Amino acid sequence: MRQLVSKTSKPDAARSAQMALVRGKDTRPELRVRRALHAAGLRYRLQGKGLSGKPDLVFRSRRLLIFIHGCFWHQHPDPDCRLARMPKSRLDFWVPKLRGNRQRDLRVKATLESQGWKIIEVWECKITPEQLRKLIVEIGLLKR
Repeated sequence: MRQLVSKTSKPDAARSAQMALVRGKDTRPELRVRRALHAAGLRYRLQGKGLSGKPDLVFRSRRLLIFIHGCFWHQHPDPDCRLARMPKSRLDFWVPKLRGNRQRDLRVKATLESQGWKIIEVWECKITPEQLRKLIVEIGLLKR
């Protein structure tokens, strides 16, 4: 006989512990990008408070914002990205959640661009030494 579980029951302790490990800032991809930019002599502000979407890195003098996106949480649109997979269970929860994240990212990007900011999105799966070098060159080409 199956036992019904109400939606108000206590969350599973293991799942709760796993979700507590998901971080909003100082993530591994973010730290890799920050270290490379800092080593190249580029200085920035973190977590752009007062800006829509709280960009991860802010270069005010260059009017540049960098968002470092996790491919899963922000649903990287690249079809070759294996990290942007959709979960197999609880699709009724995950599909609207992840689509909503992506739609919010697009709205925030449009808002900030309309305010005169240049936006660079760095995707977790694209953080390679070669891509970081290209990012450093791109930022360096922007006038202060």
